[in-house]
Amino acid sequence: MSQLNASQFPVRTFGGPTALFEYGGLHFLTDPTFDGPGDYASHGPTMTKTAPSTTTPAELGPVDVVLLSHDEHADNLDTSGRALLADVPLTLTTPGGGERLGAKAKGLADWETVELERPGGGTVTVTGVPAIHGPGAREEVEPLAGQVVGFVLTGEGLPTVYVSGDNASLDAVREIAERFAPIDTALLFAGAPRFPMVFDGNLIVLDSAQAAEATRMLDARRVVPVHHDSWAHFTEGRDELKAAFAAAGLTDRLDQDWAQRA
Repeated sequence: MSQLNASQFPVRTFGGPTALFEYGGLHFLTDPTFDGPGDYASHGPTMTKTAPSTTTPAELGPVDVVLLSHDEHADNLDTSGRALLADVPLTLTTPGGGERLGAKAKGLADWETVELERPGGGTVTVTGVPAIHGPGAREEVEPLAGQVVGFVLTGEGLPTVYVSGDNASLDAVREIAERFAPIDTALLFAGAPRFPMVFDGNLIVLDSAQAAEATRMLDARRVVPVHHDSWAHFTEGRDELKAAFAAAGLTDRLDQDWAQRA
């Protein structure tokens, strides 16, 4: 395990896929979504948000880097989130998103890396890693669901952090594990989202049991589940995640702050 224990940095979650953490002296925000409940048009079916974010962009404090799994769906980047990007020095996202979002955005292909300067010296390496937003092969999924990217963060003396993005593929997780396991902290997008008219109602992101299996594959020391609430297309939530991790004998891997939250 790396020198810095995984429990030594907090991850704040705000509902949906949005989380904030400090790593290597830099503040990282995932998939910014702050709009209120309601129906949102998106690339694909209309999505219904059922609960507000627990914070606002103004309350976040400084954000150095946004890790954006994809820009085409309202439950990963909404109107408020897009406005926030203008004030953030760097957004890392998909290759297509990097082209759409302008000069402050950089797209990462699979296994492509970027080096970020740490305030106290040294660097953080962010690696783009595979993610598939639906069942089957990427070339079959992306025409309907679009590109998605995950991220692995590494640095000298720092824990290894994985942010899955909207990934439904355990094969992709296996590839990531082969290169980076053990993972110190994993932010796993879960929730078992489905749309009856998309991929015949099959999963477009991991369900709870698959999140537990991904934890085992990655030998993840700590898991912070995200993107399992606040939207109507999620079919599993906190209770199902806790039950799945308990059934897999992995309850101790769940982040304690997340697990104890009501």
